[in-house]
Amino acid sequence: MPESARTRDPAPSGTGTPPARGRAGVLRRLLRHRSGRIGLILTLIFLFLAVAGPWLAPYDPAEPDYSQLTVSFTAEHWLGTDAFGRDTLSRILAGARYSISIGVAATVLGALVGGLWGLWAGFAGGAVEAVSMRLVDVLLAFPGLLIAIGLITITGPGVGPVTFAASLFGVPVFARLTRGTTLAIKQRVYIEAAQGLGANGARIMFRHVLPATITPVLVYATLRSGVTLLVASGLSFLGLGVQPPDPSETGTSKPRTRSWPSTNANPRPDVGHLLRRGGRGSS
Repeated sequence: MPESARTRDPAPSGTGTPPARGRAGVLRRLLRHRSGRIGLILTLIFLFLAVAGPWLAPYDPAEPDYSQLTVSFTAEHWLGTDAFGRDTLSRILAGARYSISIGVAATVLGALVGGLWGLWAGFAGGAVEAVSMRLVDVLLAFPGLLIAIGLITITGPGVGPVTFAASLFGVPVFARLTRGTTLAIKQRVYIEAAQGLGANGARIMFRHVLPATITPVLVYATLRSGVTLLVASGLSFLGLGVQPPDPSETGTSKPRTRSWPSTNANPRPDVGHLLRRGGRGSS
């Protein structure tokens, strides 16, 4: 017995070391590639600017300067100013945390809701899977940005509605991804063994199936976060995002400055207007 106990003693200590080696191995493989190092550095720089942006901003991002309206690149304003004379660089640095928070929160919320939905549909099968996938098809049939605009029209603009609308944009994609992964995992031997041992469906689904679906969801979530940021910027461009005077994503700077060239004394003639006049003259 003591010898058998000694042979079994190293097992628990050995089971705790592979995860640490695995995490270190992933980091080493990432740093081994040039693109991985560049991506990691850019990500850390962006996160640092998002956290320390308000303290690094050279000017108050919400304070207008009517003597510096729509200034181009200068030594005082590296990225120029907007229609209210506010420094563009300061607003980007101060608004980066909004972009980060909206992108991460919307991606996590969409992955959580869509992942659990797809997990339940794939594991239950039958009518539950059929109805769930038809609902996913309906959501995918409509443009996600159009659904987000309609939702924000009902709830009103703001950080919360934009985050919820952007997360709704990714729910059906995560649901379909998790459902496909769940269908493949259900056929594995250890799932059949758990069923044979009398484990209930909830235990099998959350204890054995769910951990195996996390990896593909995490990989796709990193790619989906960029799409979520584009959706949030598009909504901010339409004036449905963070409301002024709070600095927000860079997409909000265009609507405030795009009408400024119309005050020019010699505006460029509108091509459509010329074509309409030419059509009436020829008729």
